[in-house]
Amino acid sequence: MLFTPCSATIIPAMPGSFDRRMQYPIPMQNELPWQDIQTVFLDMDGTLLDLHFDNHFWQEHVPLRYAEKHGLSLEQAKQELYPRFRSLEGTMDWYCIDYWSRALGLNIAALKRELEHLISIHPHVAEFLQALGNTGRRVALLTNAHQQVIELKMATTGLARHFDHLICAHAFRVPKEDPRFWPKLAEQDRFDPQATLFVDDSLPVLRAARDYGIRFLRAVSLPDTRSPPKQTDEFIAIKSFNELLEGLTESESS
Repeated sequence: MLFTPCSATIIPAMPGSFDRRMQYPIPMQNELPWQDIQTVFLDMDGTLLDLHFDNHFWQEHVPLRYAEKHGLSLEQAKQELYPRFRSLEGTMDWYCIDYWSRALGLNIAALKRELEHLISIHPHVAEFLQALGNTGRRVALLTNAHQQVIELKMATTGLARHFDHLICAHAFRVPKEDPRFWPKLAEQDRFDPQATLFVDDSLPVLRAARDYGIRFLRAVSLPDTRSPPKQTDEFIAIKSFNELLEGLTESESS
């Protein structure tokens, strides 16, 4: 297994080269042709893990600790912080706990450990990863999360053993929703976009992947189990990883 640190971009390359422009029609159907899939990229927060941890952390816990530090009410802290958060959405700084530690004068990594009991795996994720690993397909975590956050969540959930690679977007200095990300990843990792499945809860990220040429895409309709389902627009969405597990199991037994 390789963990790609935020300061490096070395990923073992797969042999061969592929032209992502040679795209096939992408059918809008729920069933995946698993026989055509060689590589599976999976997002972490909101996809494999319940986004409630992250939403609660940034919407409640950070404002609470910021209010305590500066003698503000919780509401005052939220009014000050929320616009700052929104202004950086979609940038690498938004995902960087080093940036926010400096900007807010808080130890963000330590604050996340205060709430690690809220980190939870979505239903059927572990079973799906186990079944996927048994097929011999290449499986990689592909996340915008900071390295320290990945380490915390993998240690808490025990999911790291299911992956061939843990890929941190910080290594490429652009987030997954940036159109520059996928070419940078492809320079280091010679995956075939036409034989790749990518699952993510972010629509901007999925659109960037689609524009690059990733053939099989799935959204997640319930990233935060304590919030209403989200609209996934033009993407087929899964409500549970059991849907992918059943399809994979049927494909392998046929």
